[in-house]
Amino acid sequence: MRYQVLMLLVVALAGCQRLESVGKAPAFTPVEGGNEYYAMSTPGLPAASDRRYATGDASLWTGARGSLLGDRRAGQRGDILTVVIEIDDKAEISNSTGRSRSGSDSMGTPDLLGIPQRIDRNLPAGASMANAIGTNSSSSYQGDGSVARKEKLTLRVAATIVETLPNGVLRINGSQEVRVNFEVRELIVQGFVRPEDISRQNEITYDKIAGARISYGGRGQITDVQQPRYGQQVADIVLPF
Repeated sequence: MRYQVLMLLVVALAGCQRLESVGKAPAFTPVEGGNEYYAMSTPGLPAASDRRYATGDASLWTGARGSLLGDRRAGQRGDILTVVIEIDDKAEISNSTGRSRSGSDSMGTPDLLGIPQRIDRNLPAGASMANAIGTNSSSSYQGDGSVARKEKLTLRVAATIVETLPNGVLRINGSQEVRVNFEVRELIVQGFVRPEDISRQNEITYDKIAGARISYGGRGQITDVQQPRYGQQVADIVLPF
């Protein structure tokens, strides 16, 4: 009884929290508390200056990022690059398995120094040691399975370099939220990229992101209606049938 009351209290508290958002649009996630804001608001490691190839601060041909021919690709913490997500995957798998087996065994002792005949006298009518044991068995199995998936997603999102690893690999983190009426669409991308994989347009495709974590979803009234109630989710987990 105690556990039932505790479960009811938990469900009631969860319901009260949801009642606070009735009639209100879902709030955006604050950007000030994310890794992107921290990477852009705190100073990074000082870059080592190399004046061997400098041709003058006023020259158009310097290698600085702000010059005419400078490399403007993201390369250090706080820099921003564009992640291009173009997923068009299709997979089809089909298999079939069949198995069958049958067997029969019989054993008898018709003659053994007259012993079976003596035993037959004490057996019920119709029983004989000539056919003492007889067995038959059969089994069959048939299985079929198929999988068909098709995913297509085309998105672009700006990501921020939040860390430069000791081997030079960049860890990126990008998020985007768009609210339409009472529904928020969320896009999150994380992973590790090599600086040389970033194009001259300061873009990188998703297939060059190691450990990529891409999330595309939403929250709001439409998403809330599509989700089962808390009680139904608990019942699906607890009930064994």
